[in-house]
Amino acid sequence: MKSRTCTLHTPPAATERIGLKVLGAISISHFINDMLQSLIPAIYPQLKDTFSLSFTQIGLITLTYQITASLLQPAVGLYTDHYPKPYSLSIGMGCTLMGLIVLAVAPSYAMLLVAVGLVGMGSSIFHPESSRVARLASAGQFGLAQSIFQVGGNAGTAMGPLLAVLVVIPQGRHSIAWFALVALLAILILWRVGGWYKRKQLQEKLLNKAAMSTSPGLHVRAAAWPMLILLVLMFSKFFYLASLNSYFIFYLISKFHTSVQSAQIHLFVFLFGAALGTILGGPVGDRIGRKRVIWWSILGVAPFTLALPYVNLFWTGPLSFVIGLLLASAFPAIVVYAQELFPGKVGMVSGLFFGLAFGMAGIGAAVLGRLADLHGIAFVYQLCSFLPLLGILAAFLPDKGAAARRQIKDK
Repeated sequence: MKSRTCTLHTPPAATERIGLKVLGAISISHFINDMLQSLIPAIYPQLKDTFSLSFTQIGLITLTYQITASLLQPAVGLYTDHYPKPYSLSIGMGCTLMGLIVLAVAPSYAMLLVAVGLVGMGSSIFHPESSRVARLASAGQFGLAQSIFQVGGNAGTAMGPLLAVLVVIPQGRHSIAWFALVALLAILILWRVGGWYKRKQLQEKLLNKAAMSTSPGLHVRAAAWPMLILLVLMFSKFFYLASLNSYFIFYLISKFHTSVQSAQIHLFVFLFGAALGTILGGPVGDRIGRKRVIWWSILGVAPFTLALPYVNLFWTGPLSFVIGLLLASAFPAIVVYAQELFPGKVGMVSGLFFGLAFGMAGIGAAVLGRLADLHGIAFVYQLCSFLPLLGILAAFLPDKGAAARRQIKDK
């Protein structure tokens, strides 16, 4: 596919080679970042027993992480739009490293909250700037680049439960400290990426100017309506995902009396489907339009979410895989769609939407945890199954890519 934006003053072959190398590095770093973060919900059963926690307290752990990971992200993105900080990626991973060490030795519930807060701060620094690096290395295929970047995170999230089964549950919570070595590896990778990004800052400025001139986006008032729709879609998507990420293990144990290890495997199946959906959503959006991907991935998942609370254990696995596949395919398309609404504000938009993802998931976890305490875990899944029906609002999004696709087709 041909690029839809002005080409930078670099030979196409070199741009493609360098872009793939950087995208691979940033995706690997995202894999490590989210793998380490996913250890937190994966050891919830262990934390629940060790500290005698209620579902509400578990929800507050998720809320603490998600709030620290969300509130700072738009501010970090807005600041780095004006003052790029290439080596901030390594600093963010350093926060995650410290959070893991504190989590491994935390003697109290309060220190658990401090630990997950540090991990959340690492995410708030990592995501906006790394999303900008992915777009800069995209050679115009923004959806594909966003998918490559995001699939690393999804794959890392899927790996967390397996590592919990293989390492943390048998060896105990203190074994989490060993994963600090993996965080150190990511710091080294991100330092190299930071050096590449520093050399590309001038080209990023040219790219932003080209985007502003060739794709001026919508007036702020005109962009308000599609932004409101995107916010509602984000709510439906991440509130539902919060029910699976935070409580799917408890749901399976409660309803089907599975072992913790078996429940972790089912969680991995769901997360693997989410990783696959992420890698497909971006390039498909480049080809057929981001509005169509958003429409089909959110509203299209509704029949499967409505069926999930009523099927047996055998069908729970395939349904959770399909739900993860479809829901995850929406996020790369949503992020790039929002970036096209506000050209030149990649950091702010990326920080806002990644922040919303974490924040809504955290609020969802806390609210759903309270509902689980009051009405039972099965009720949570019956209630959340209706959320994807809000995807019908995607029909009212303006199809910003239609004209561009017609021009590409004509060429």
